[in-house]
Order: sequence, then C-alpha cells, then structure tokens
Amino acid sequence: MKQIPLSLGPEPDYTFANFLPGQNAGLLAHLDALRMSAPPVFVWGGPGSGKTHLLRALAERWQSGGAQVGWYDAQTPLPWELPAQPSLLLMDDCEQFDPGQQHAAFALFVEAATQGLAVVASGSAPPVDLALREDLRTRLAWGPTFALQPLAEHEVRAVLRREADRRGIALSDEVMDYLLTRFARDLKHLMRLLDQLDEFALASKRAVTVPLLRQMLSDAQSPPDNP
Repeated sequence: MKQIPLSLGPEPDYTFANFLPGQNAGLLAHLDALRMSAPPVFVWGGPGSGKTHLLRALAERWQSGGAQVGWYDAQTPLPWELPAQPSLLLMDDCEQFDPGQQHAAFALFVEAATQGLAVVASGSAPPVDLALREDLRTRLAWGPTFALQPLAEHEVRAVLRREADRRGIALSDEVMDYLLTRFARDLKHLMRLLDQLDEFALASKRAVTVPLLRQMLSDAQSPPDNP
C-alpha cells in the first residue's frame, strides 16, 4: 500500500496517565521509581512503540517536581550543554545521532556520572546493535535495558477510542476496523491519521465514517492540480 503523507496536528499531552502499559508495567514501575545517581536506563522498540511518549512523560514528571531536565535528540543543535542544576538527562532515538552528536552524548554521559545525574535514553534496538561509537554504546548499556512490548489489538483499539473520545469524535467500530486492517498498527501513525481525520471531518462538516475516511485518503493520494 502506498504510504500516505499525513500532516502533523497539535500533539497531545505526554503523561504516564495516558500511556497504556500493556506488557510494559515493569518498565513504568522502574521509571516511576527512578532517582538521581541511579544506573542509566535504556528503552528500545520500533517506530511508534511509545519511546518518545515515555521520555516526554518522564520529563513532565520531573519538571513538575521542580527538577531541571536536559533533552537531546537528533534535532537538538550542537553544542549540547547541561541545563543549570540538572537532575535528569534524556536522549531520544540515539541511533539517529550524527558523529558530532555522538561525541556530545558521550561527553554528557561523563558529566552525568561525575554529577550523579539520572539518565534515560532510547533507541530502535538494544545498545549493542546500534551503529554508534563504541564508547557511547558501552555507556548506553551500563544499566538496565527494557524492550517495549507492542500492544495487543484490543489495547490499540482502547488507545484510539480514548483519543477519539478526548477529541469528541464518534469513532464507530466500522471505522476502527478499517484503520486496523489497512494500516500498520503503529500508534504514532494511527494517531496522526486520527488527527487528520478529525480536521477533515470538521472542514467537511460531516461525521467520521468509512466513506469520509476513503475520501480523505483519496484526496491525499491525488496529485495537485496544475496551475
């Protein structure tokens, strides 16, 4: 099936409360109990598995308690510097770091160890399998590593239903079935699709139905008119 480009709408809040744990309750309990000077934690999983959601939720939790959090990903421009009085360092999608960012990430690990900071990082695979410089891979693997387990179908349905209810969308079982049988059960992309469907329904002043969804997808695939 052709990949349909989807526009990004406003992002929802990323909290532990709106993360459905599924088989990942042990990871959530570990992050909930995380304190400074704890061994670094590494979380890995495929696209849309919830890695970034968890890291953002952790940042929100610590910041709401008055802690200073440093966030670093491939879109964070160099130089990478610690915030004033840091408590928690978060490194998202480490496999996307370029050589300069990998060097900066290693330097941050050294500073974190010296200052007793908590570190949580994420990637698409276990540290040993990431194409990163050896010293960084070693440090990413210093502490516990958790593989995010995918949600079962009924759990994916529950997440979509909850988000639809939050938006005030009447999401029928027929629409839900259409989404889950024609698209990968990747929550990141399903949420984007739901966001676009919400905007399309509002613009069309029509209820969310399978015909409306088909029309939206058809419009997205159609080439633009020539001027």
